[in-house]
This record gives sequence, C-alpha cells and structure tokens, in this order.
Amino acid sequence: MKRFRRLRANENIRSLVRETRIDKGDLIYPIFIVEGENIKNPVESMPGVYQYSLDRADEVLQEINNSGIAGILIFGIPKRKDAEASSAYDDNGVTQCAIRYIKEKYPSLLVIADVCLCEYTSHGHCGVVCGGEILNDETLPLLSKMAVSLAKAGADIIAPSDMMDGRVAAIRQALDSNGLINIPILSYSAKFASAYYSPFRDAAQSAPEFGDRKSYQMDYANGKEALREIADDIAEGADMVMVKPALAYLDVVKEASQRFDLPLVAYNVSGEYAMVKAASEKGWIDEKKIVSENMIAIKRAGADIIITYHALDLAKWIDEYYK
Repeated sequence: MKRFRRLRANENIRSLVRETRIDKGDLIYPIFIVEGENIKNPVESMPGVYQYSLDRADEVLQEINNSGIAGILIFGIPKRKDAEASSAYDDNGVTQCAIRYIKEKYPSLLVIADVCLCEYTSHGHCGVVCGGEILNDETLPLLSKMAVSLAKAGADIIAPSDMMDGRVAAIRQALDSNGLINIPILSYSAKFASAYYSPFRDAAQSAPEFGDRKSYQMDYANGKEALREIADDIAEGADMVMVKPALAYLDVVKEASQRFDLPLVAYNVSGEYAMVKAASEKGWIDEKKIVSENMIAIKRAGADIIITYHALDLAKWIDEYYK
C-alpha cells in the first residue's frame, strides 16, 4: 500500500515537499490615478480599492514600495474625454504625469502602463468609432502614440489591452522608431469578453456608452483561438503575454504555459476580487485561505506573474501563505 500521508504528517514536511509557491516578487498591483486634487474615492464594488489623485497617491505608493511586490499596473482617469482619446497620448496627461512622479520619487518601483483608449474616449470603447463600428486599423496609430508617450514618461513596460489586431507590431515599430528599443511589451494576448470585468468599469470609469466589446475581446467559449492570439502576438514582437481573466481560464493558462516559453502573466480581475471580498464580508469564507488557494491555482496552472488587487494583502500574508 502506498503511504502518501507520510509526506503530509506535519507542516515542516508539507512545506519541504510543496510543489507550488508564490513569492512577493510574482505580484503586480493595479492602481487608478484620477485627474484632480485631494481625491481618494472608494470603488464601492471593490472594497479596499480607491481612485487617487496624484497629490494623494503617496498613501498607496509608499505601501506598495515597502511591500516587496514587483510593481504596479497603472490606469489613468482624465477629466476630459473625447472621441479621439486625445488625453491618452497627451505628454502632460494624467497617466504620463503620474508615471513621471512615481519614477522620480520611487525610482526602483516597476511601472507597467496599460495602453488602451477606453478610459479616455467619450464613448468608452477601446478604439476609434465610426457609425457604431469599432475601427481596427484607424485605432493602431493612436495606441502607438499612447505607448510612446507613456514610455517617454518613464514606464518600464508597455501593456496593450485593447485587443485590436496588429497592435503589438504597430506599437513595437513606434517604440523602436522613437529610440525606445529596450521597452518591453506585455500584451493582453488572450483577453476575453468577460462579465468578471464589471467592477473595473466603476474603478476606471470606462463603461462603453453603447453596445459591448464582443467584436474585439474574445468569446469566452474559445480556448484554441486564445492560443492563436498568443502565438500571433509573440510573432509580432511581444516580450510577455497575458491571459485575462485568470480563474475561469486556468485551462488557457495551463495550455499557454506548456506551449510558449515567454513569461506568462495572469490577471486576477476585479470581479474575481470582488466576489471574494463580498463573501468574506458576509463571513461566509476565510479570505486569507481562499485568496491563498486561488493564487496557488493560478501559479500551479503555469502563470509566472499574477496581477491582482489582493497583492498588498498577500504581501502581508506571504509568510503564513502556505499553512
């Protein structure tokens, strides 16, 4: 008879043979910077998450900088929105100013800049709109301008999340032609049209004014297509790739980790976070244990890096994470 329980007898043995671990350096924390002054707005659907104006951002940035996590994913929320998303590629825009401030005050903090137009457009879609259609090729120059502007502001990594075809190649060409050849691209390669994003729309104020995003984000029924998207982004020059959301797509994470050898990122999104927080507040679950199990599942599936709103809590819990 096999005695598997020999290796489960006590915590020292369990820790010794544990197959999957998470380090603080695997974690990225998303932040939301809103244009204005003296703003700290709670995101009601995401307990513990806030929009910060830049003059109050140190309240979270100092904690992030001291936490030991890898860095941040930054989203900017401008006052002015228009059909062309002009604030997205304004060198003095909210996100660009925030990045310059962060890199000056916290130079060692890794800054990943999300590249998408939805927070900056009056219609809330991720691309140029004409007659109710989201135009692919006309959007690429705007994404490229945004990527260059954010990189020049000091972003360490550029992360296009728009899901336009050909955007990785367009952004790579734009970065290179502006002398930014060492700026890596983390592509949201397999980004599904998911109901799990709903709380994020509150946080980023980016809900579409009409329709939905199913004509450019992926059908959640399609796993094989996700792998084709990832392969195409790699061919276009992506340095890192992402699967988003994470928990409902662990099969895609697993398959991608086995098929591709680039760093693989999984985004544990707002809805996944909100459900855990809501159940925890009701006293229905043990938040630490559920978060631990969820994060281990993402890592076990093959993710190298996890973007999660739990990151700062995890940094505090990491020593007891595996018990």
